[in-house]
Amino acid sequence: MVPLKSLFTTAALAALLTVGGCATGPAEPPSLYLRLGGRDAIAAVVDDAIGNISADTRINHRFGNAGIAHLKSTLVDLLCARSGGPCTYVGQDMATAHEGMNIRDDEFEALIQDLGQALDKFRVPAREKAEVLALLGRMKNAIIGH
Repeated sequence: MVPLKSLFTTAALAALLTVGGCATGPAEPPSLYLRLGGRDAIAAVVDDAIGNISADTRINHRFGNAGIAHLKSTLVDLLCARSGGPCTYVGQDMATAHEGMNIRDDEFEALIQDLGQALDKFRVPAREKAEVLALLGRMKNAIIGH
């Protein structure tokens, strides 16, 4: 297994080469997906976040019936696709997936904190961390209160 720090370094190098490799005009900045280090890096962060969520007594009861392997896979695909990666998210839309759960604001914020801790553990740079958390933040209205 490639160390996650190495994945981030490789992604940063690839981004620099992409930006500097063409003299015909301004290069398009690398996607969040590339800046995060790709699918393997996203999967490692999600795996750690699921561990945080499982230990978080504020919200772990919400995931008792969610198959952990399925949850991990779905969340990786969602973050991969929404960050500009090649993945396809085939899960339900957020409102449908959370229908009848009546998730509260504080529970949503607890999940964001747990994911933030995982991003910090892997030393994801502040800009990328903020972008990942903003991706989830844009889904908040479709998740809470349904």
